Amino acid sequence: MDKLWAPWRISYIRKSKKEKGCLLCKIVKLKFKDNQNLVVLRSKFSISILNKFPYNNGHLMICPKAHKKDFKQLSQTEILDLMNLLVKSQKLLDAVLSPQGYNIGSNLGTVAGAGIDKHLHIHIVPRWKGDTNFMPVTSKTKVVSQSLEELLRQLRKKIQNA
Repeated sequence: MDKLWAPWRISYIRKSKKEKGCLLCKIVKLKFKDNQNLVVLRSKFSISILNKFPYNNGHLMICPKAHKKDFKQLSQTEILDLMNLLVKSQKLLDAVLSPQGYNIGSNLGTVAGAGIDKHLHIHIVPRWKGDTNFMPVTSKTKVVSQSLEELLRQLRKKIQNA
């Protein structure tokens, strides 16, 4: 039998109760813990973070700093800032990971699949030809081949050298 090693998933598995308060708001406020919270970029009104439980390597979430659950609640300035950070994040992923495509989108509400349904966020999921294989289909397992910490270091290094 083959074994899949994904030690970062244990914290998710062991969580028996939901944390109180908004996870994304906590990350926005804790600037001094950007490494621990996997923050890649910050702008005036938005933040870009690595998803702790990614669908694929490089899976980012872009969210407004303000606790708003829908695009309709954002000002024009916040929308522009959010989209500019999304584009900047995508360019950064291009430079570091060279994906062949992306899935980009939002799930608004729990019925739409939102795990965090009260704080708007946009997923950016890099894709490569062949990254969907038998593992998710036959064993409901997704293989992510790089640690989040290693990827965060690579992304930050690229930002510093730009």
